[in-house]
Amino acid sequence: MIATGKDGQAMQAIAPHSITPCLWFDGRGEEAARFYVSIFPNSKIETMSRYGKEGFEIHGQPEGAVMTVSFTLNGQAFTALNGGPLFRFNEAVSFQVPCDTQQEIDYFWERLGEGGEEGPCGWLKDKFGLSWQVFPRALPDMLSDPDAPKVARVTKAFLRMKKFDLARLRDAFEGRG
Repeated sequence: MIATGKDGQAMQAIAPHSITPCLWFDGRGEEAARFYVSIFPNSKIETMSRYGKEGFEIHGQPEGAVMTVSFTLNGQAFTALNGGPLFRFNEAVSFQVPCDTQQEIDYFWERLGEGGEEGPCGWLKDKFGLSWQVFPRALPDMLSDPDAPKVARVTKAFLRMKKFDLARLRDAFEGRG
């Protein structure tokens, strides 16, 4: 793609860019990255940077403390930033984990929820306060089905769940039970 400036001259070509979520932690970024990497396949810690003496009066972090951790979760790049206590996670941003089987739902629900807090409709907060949605990959198709009674039954069923029960959702969708 070639963009033009105000003068009509060609500007540098704009290449597609990947997007890397940066997660703000209060000193637990390395611990969080290691926790997440232990859960998801195809995941690893990439690099770490540390605070130096420079800027201590601004950041207040001791020299040598971990500043950032670059890591991948199932091929998706992330950065953990130890930025201090100023900001906290909330449910306005969450990461979705679509699952094909009940076994996958159970695995991710249990692992991500260790030391965290269960929420309604497949939502949970992990022990760092980050929100996740662990849900059946089939759910969006069920909820967008043109058959309104099917959608209503599935909606009624999932609104009563914390961790999703795939068999109960399928039964509701098909009108069984």
